[in-house]
Amino acid sequence: MSSSSGSMAEELQCSVCLEVFTDPVSTPCGHNFCKSCLNQCWDNSQDCKCPLCKETFSKRPDLKINTALRQLVQLFQEKFTLTSAELFSDLMRSIKRCQAELLEMMEEKQKTAEKQDEELIQELQQEITELKMRNTELDHLLHTEDHLQLLQIDPSPCSPPHTRNWPEISMNTDVSVETLRRALTELQEILDQKLSQTVLMRMQQYAVDVTLDPDTAHPYLILSDDGKQVIHGDIKQKLPNNQKRFDHCTCVLGKDGFSSGRFYFEVQVNEKTKWDLGVARESINRKGKVTVSPQDGFWVLGLWNENEYWACTDPYVLLSLRVKPQKVGVFVDYEEGLVSFYNVESKSHIYSFTGQSFTEKLYPLFSPCRNEKGTNSAPLIISSFNIKYNNQN
Repeated sequence: MSSSSGSMAEELQCSVCLEVFTDPVSTPCGHNFCKSCLNQCWDNSQDCKCPLCKETFSKRPDLKINTALRQLVQLFQEKFTLTSAELFSDLMRSIKRCQAELLEMMEEKQKTAEKQDEELIQELQQEITELKMRNTELDHLLHTEDHLQLLQIDPSPCSPPHTRNWPEISMNTDVSVETLRRALTELQEILDQKLSQTVLMRMQQYAVDVTLDPDTAHPYLILSDDGKQVIHGDIKQKLPNNQKRFDHCTCVLGKDGFSSGRFYFEVQVNEKTKWDLGVARESINRKGKVTVSPQDGFWVLGLWNENEYWACTDPYVLLSLRVKPQKVGVFVDYEEGLVSFYNVESKSHIYSFTGQSFTEKLYPLFSPCRNEKGTNSAPLIISSFNIKYNNQN
């Protein structure tokens, strides 16, 4: 996604439903929302406030659709359509290229097999000729009446010639099934990569500004002033033991929770040997030993022992990753019950929790894990909301 496309997506996004505007309307304070979203907010509240800046209006404004903004949304949506068409064209070009390479490889295999078969046929014909000559000589000897001459002749015609063990020779006229399977596997990998790139680009449109909540941080965790970084310190801090704070697991939550729509955030994890990352529901247990699983309100991915990546399901699942993530993207679709993790640099899918049922607020969750005497001292770093992505086509 180009930086201009990402910026436009943010400008045309309703801050209530986090979707591109549908029938956009403007409030007297100058902010824009979907007409249905704004009406729903005011229907469920005694006051008519702007959901964004909280300005209160003395009477309920008469909402008129912003036709200019609606036209801009339509033009922008026509442009997502063009992106899909370009992706499809790109996939078709990849398929045709792979098909041409496969056909060329099949032709080369066929030519090689035919050449080998011709050589084997020539060798076989030569052996047949030699055997016929031996057979003629033996027939002549069988009809001789001079026994003395028979005993004095060279015994070589009677000994079998040196020949190949022909039953063991196979005529490979077909292209190797393994070659075909390998070509199809490579094509599938290309298609999967293209799809993952497109899915990640779409998810990045739902990026939110995540900052850490110091009231939830374990006493050993140290947060940066801007609330974007967290490390495990060596000294336990004297902090109020409120109900929100973790007192055993070295975790911290984001300040804002989400109870609908979609949201996405990215976390830099390079130089770390251990970390846990994901989302958790508001009512999770934060005191004492905590079980991390979807049943207990956690949807988490973790790196342990430097190179072991685990999905914290029940039971845990060990993941096999080709590339070690330097930055992890987390995407949540509340209504779909989906939590997905992506390797941002390689634009590849890591793992997804699917078919979940969310009934309360979800909060981003972070754990830098223990310092391990300096070997795991690097921080977890949350990417800023206004990230400008380079062209990723």
